Amino acid sequence: MSADASQVVITTPPAATMPHKERYFDRINENDPEYIRERNMSPDLRQDFNMMEQRKRVTQILQSPAFREDLECLIQEQMKKGNNPTGLLALQQIADYITGSTFTGFSSSALSHGMITPINDLPGVDTSSFVKGEKLTRCKLASLYRLADLFGWAHLPNAYITVRVSKEHDHILIIPRGLSFSEASASNLVKVNILGDVVDQGSTALSIDSVGFSPHVAIYSTRPDVRCVIHIHTPATAAVSSMKCGILPISQEALILGDVAYYNYQGALDEQEERIQLQKVLGPSCKVLVLRNHGVVALGETLEEAFHYIFNVQLACETQVHALAGAGGIDNLLLLDLQKFKPSTHGVAAMGGGGVNMASQHKWKVGEQEFEALMRMLDNLGYRTGYAYRQPLVREKPRHKSDVEIPATVTAFSFEDDTVPLSPLKFLAQRQQREKTRWLNSPNTYLKVNVPEESWNGEASPRTKITWMKADDSSKTSGGTPIKIEDPNQFVPLNTNPSEVLEKRNKVRE
Repeated sequence: MSADASQVVITTPPAATMPHKERYFDRINENDPEYIRERNMSPDLRQDFNMMEQRKRVTQILQSPAFREDLECLIQEQMKKGNNPTGLLALQQIADYITGSTFTGFSSSALSHGMITPINDLPGVDTSSFVKGEKLTRCKLASLYRLADLFGWAHLPNAYITVRVSKEHDHILIIPRGLSFSEASASNLVKVNILGDVVDQGSTALSIDSVGFSPHVAIYSTRPDVRCVIHIHTPATAAVSSMKCGILPISQEALILGDVAYYNYQGALDEQEERIQLQKVLGPSCKVLVLRNHGVVALGETLEEAFHYIFNVQLACETQVHALAGAGGIDNLLLLDLQKFKPSTHGVAAMGGGGVNMASQHKWKVGEQEFEALMRMLDNLGYRTGYAYRQPLVREKPRHKSDVEIPATVTAFSFEDDTVPLSPLKFLAQRQQREKTRWLNSPNTYLKVNVPEESWNGEASPRTKITWMKADDSSKTSGGTPIKIEDPNQFVPLNTNPSEVLEKRNKVRE
């Protein structure tokens, strides 16, 4: 075999190259301006940016159609159950916040909880031209407009609520034409005189409705005692105003109204003859006026009284419409004797407070209690009425818990609530503190007694020791003036010489 053949060449395959794994720092360009800005950013600012990104994602989820549909399905299921009104109210608030308000005055629910415009928006408004009590009157009137909207009484044309704010100048407040009842606020009400001339334009540039204002002017001219006029023509009141029989005495609300006046309204009350005829119809004390084929009008010496009558006349008309529809005619209805039941219905309601006024309590006027309850409802819903409550529902704290009435320096005893159980250790500590206080504050007298000492084996010892014992009869002992011990160092003040104290003690013992 040759030498060339004996040489064997062994070749090994080259090692497989491992794929290069890209690292995080390989993707970073240190010269990138965005990287430099993020690197130089403070940690707090970087955290704020991260929170903004998270909120953006949450907002996108809340505004997504899928989430809205799921929420509406959940609300429908909760409404069918009806066991948890609090949870339903919370879901409804979330839905109103997400979907936003619907058209003003036509909300999806009876009490819309969407974006609510406050009623009392007078802070920051120039009120120098207001007369005494006008701020509160504006808030009340705007609240009354909101209640009419929530009750479904709102009717855009020719139905208004007015208040006479000043009898000396015959100034009247009214909402301008173009604003719905749900937009009424204290600042956008217009103040006009009895002729319809604008005295205070308010916060808007809108004018009043002279046609709808004419019945109010005629009533204020003929009845100086009237301060508030409410005119509505809801389907129920408009239907009853078109009936020849008028309001029938078939319900409690109809009896509360008392005497009802009827007037053939022709669309305006500008002529003097029409106003004279209206004055004859109204009389000196009538509070409810039915305008034929044009709804009803409620009068009141206060806003609360006018609301009381308009609320009851609306219920009376609804009852009458349903009763006639079910009975098929007046002949099938049982009519009550108005004069017989008048003292127990209209007479009691006219007394104020529903007849519950007491001699020692606040005298409520007609409709005040009910109106104040509705103002609390509006305030709880976030309307901010600005109403001045006559009887606020505020529970006073117990007197023994007031730090002002019983300062800490008066007594060492602490009053505890009987409903809260005390722990045994705390009870024992209080008992020891009371015993210590009793002993320190009692003027006791003591006797100096020599008592034999006991030895270690229990036998008597000839040695004696001096002890102080409480005297049973203070007259047998040396008298003196009792001293109240307030300081444990009262007899041995601080920073005294111990040798002097010991010397005085030995003298006392002798």
